[in-house]
Amino acid sequence: MEKKFVYDEDTALVDTASGKVRGYFYDDVYIFKGIPYAKAKRFHAPEPVEPWGDVFQATNYGYVCPLIDLPKPDGELMVPHRFWVMNEECQNLNIWTPGLDGEKRPVMVWLHGGGFSFGSAIEQIAYEGGNMCKLGQVVVVSVNHRLNVLGYCDLSPFGEEYINSGNAGTDDIVAALKWLHDNIGRFGGDPENVIVFGQSGGGAKVTTLLQTPAADGLYAKGINMSGVIVDPDVIDGQGNGEKLGLALMKELKVDDVKALETVPYEALAAAYDKVTPALKKAGEYVGGTPYINAFYKGEPIKNGFRKETEHVPLMVGSVFGEFASFSPTPYNRSKLTKEDGIAIVEQEIGKEEAKELIPLFKKVYPERNPVDIMTLDFRFRLPEIDYIRARSRCSGGVWSYLFNLDMNFDGGRTPWHCADIPYFFHNTQFVPYTQEKGVTERVEKLIFDSVMAFAKTGNPNNPEVPEWTACTPDKEFTLVIGKETKVRENFDHELVPVLEKCMEPVYARNREKQMVNVQH
Repeated sequence: MEKKFVYDEDTALVDTASGKVRGYFYDDVYIFKGIPYAKAKRFHAPEPVEPWGDVFQATNYGYVCPLIDLPKPDGELMVPHRFWVMNEECQNLNIWTPGLDGEKRPVMVWLHGGGFSFGSAIEQIAYEGGNMCKLGQVVVVSVNHRLNVLGYCDLSPFGEEYINSGNAGTDDIVAALKWLHDNIGRFGGDPENVIVFGQSGGGAKVTTLLQTPAADGLYAKGINMSGVIVDPDVIDGQGNGEKLGLALMKELKVDDVKALETVPYEALAAAYDKVTPALKKAGEYVGGTPYINAFYKGEPIKNGFRKETEHVPLMVGSVFGEFASFSPTPYNRSKLTKEDGIAIVEQEIGKEEAKELIPLFKKVYPERNPVDIMTLDFRFRLPEIDYIRARSRCSGGVWSYLFNLDMNFDGGRTPWHCADIPYFFHNTQFVPYTQEKGVTERVEKLIFDSVMAFAKTGNPNNPEVPEWTACTPDKEFTLVIGKETKVRENFDHELVPVLEKCMEPVYARNREKQMVNVQH
């Protein structure tokens, strides 16, 4: 079927509060790229952009935030990436909309992954918003914002002007939501039905917004995909940034914190890389994550959810393998018998541990070879269980899911971190590893229709899924998504703690081996 393309003076022209923007029309979607939503001096809060006089040409993706280390293309078959021009002037967003009219469509605001230090709004090809926009009849938005030392570096001990520099990246996201609240109606969206959704660090950003008073009222719902992370490198920053600031000034040979605002970014990043290992080893604040202060309450498992956001419904889930499934295995999984799998598990974790763990695994995943124990995630799933239990006490409701569909990769591999993203966006056509005849389209429709139902009603139930009940503090009803999809109650709560006990020593040994290899 021929896809219509129009780029002229009138077809995709919108008058925003900042000035007119001109995009283009393609395949039944109006597309606007790189629209500035704010501006900011380094380490300072974002401010409204200066209105522009001429029409802003919104046909190019905007700058993405500079990274501390240059990205190295790797693993592109598993997570296809796109790398883009980096610059500190990265406060911009992209919009896909079905119509520039008076309709009030749900607004899906994508927060990208990469923790709080990496990534961008266009980093993965699966982030493209056109299919979700067209097939779901929703407005899709993706947001760039400050990261790493630019977005999360507390310098508040050095003056009031840096009072929330430890959360500048989150302040950028709030500024984007404010811009959308004021302008998205002109793009056919409903400012009162904004859904913030994200994966990994993007999911963590959804939680961060729940804990950020300045964001209250700017979104209505949230979807947290593999974003409940309790990890020493991704916990909330505490203490203060005085020692970090002084170390940066010493390394850069400047005696005034103001100089940190103007040194070239490459020098700042190199200094940050050099001084943080020693500070981290000493237990000092090193930035790079949200900072607990008056503007941000802190991670909710430890600090509780703010009552002001208890009405917000959430979808929360993760993937069978997460990071464990990235690593190639020394065996051909597709050719193993279940007896072979048991032998491998016994060899890796010990016979006594295997005797305890394998029966629990068989009970939870009877269709799987026991060898899949070696890639089953617990680092995301364990804190997620606690998160869902705590959140289910809120009135908005929380729906749990687990992505359990093996990927057509390397003879078949358990799903890895990011593997579910193409299904949420209805973008499996762009990603080779998703292709499995008779399976891909069915699972994609199930996931996509659930996301769209949630966006429109606050409840993900739809004809494609079995009855999916919201969780309670005692009962987690998880939609386990695979070739066969079922809703299961507390299905892995007994398994996952035992998995952690048995597998953590294996991971510790592997880390030790890696360190030895690096040293030699």
